[in-house]
Amino acid sequence: MKNSMNKISIIGGAGRVGETTALVIAEQGLCREVALLDVGEGAAAGAAKDIQQSASFFKFDVRIHGGHEPAIIADSDLVIVTAGSPRKPGMSRRDVLQINRTVIDDIVDQVLQYAPSAFLLLVTNPVDALTWHVWKQTGWDRGRVFGQGGVLDASRMANAITQETGLSSKDIQTLVVGSHDDTMVPLFRFSSISGIPVTNFMDTAAIERVAEHTRNGGAEVLALRKTSSAYNAPAAAIATMVDAISHDRKRILPCVCVLDGEYQEHDVTVGVPAVLGSQGIEGVIELDLSEAELAAFRHSLLGIRASIKLL
Repeated sequence: MKNSMNKISIIGGAGRVGETTALVIAEQGLCREVALLDVGEGAAAGAAKDIQQSASFFKFDVRIHGGHEPAIIADSDLVIVTAGSPRKPGMSRRDVLQINRTVIDDIVDQVLQYAPSAFLLLVTNPVDALTWHVWKQTGWDRGRVFGQGGVLDASRMANAITQETGLSSKDIQTLVVGSHDDTMVPLFRFSSISGIPVTNFMDTAAIERVAEHTRNGGAEVLALRKTSSAYNAPAAAIATMVDAISHDRKRILPCVCVLDGEYQEHDVTVGVPAVLGSQGIEGVIELDLSEAELAAFRHSLLGIRASIKLL
């Protein structure tokens, strides 16, 4: 299937998430050109050259270049934002809110100047609140501004289920809603293994362990690495979203979306299942949540709204 995007830019492209994302996008041929922008002179250009030199191994012909001048993102179809201060051990995603807000404000100005027709995919944490901030700053339609969180969380949930059951991850489909933090809501009722509810394969204790590993998946990586947060799984999650847009797949994926009446919520951004295609967020899926699920979802929203107030 022919992809619909010519140019994708990654702001923060010399960081681990940004660089790994660029490699995956190039390997999968999701566009014709990837531009990496980062503040360090030479860092993005070096990352781009390194990736480009792997082209003959991975058999891609995507053109990759990098630099530190914002004009490099001109005429992008999609801008992915991974720039910002990462968490350190013991920090929550919300702890970096004000630091990363300053970074994001500069990036929004750059995007409005050089790529005013692009879609904007936020990865920088805390992603829920910052997606709302970017949406407000740009004034764009809600379908053009969205965040990555739920795709990664659902993958972590699937991995935890594999560890508990020993069954192939290829057959596991999971769903997580809510904030991209430890209040996220793994939805076991909407998760299955080859169409069979996951609850058929696990007892209550196993389900609790899966929920815990899902919520703390990123923190577990950070605690082990100490000097680096996760980047391989986040890059794969971003590329999954990019693939859905580039190939107009109309995939239902959990994305950080602006709510406008769905779940009886307005003027807030949170992870919910959405239809992702060539027009960005093409629809928000409103699930019939149980009382317990809805209560957990609303609890998750409290933290997002608190962060939004700080913005």
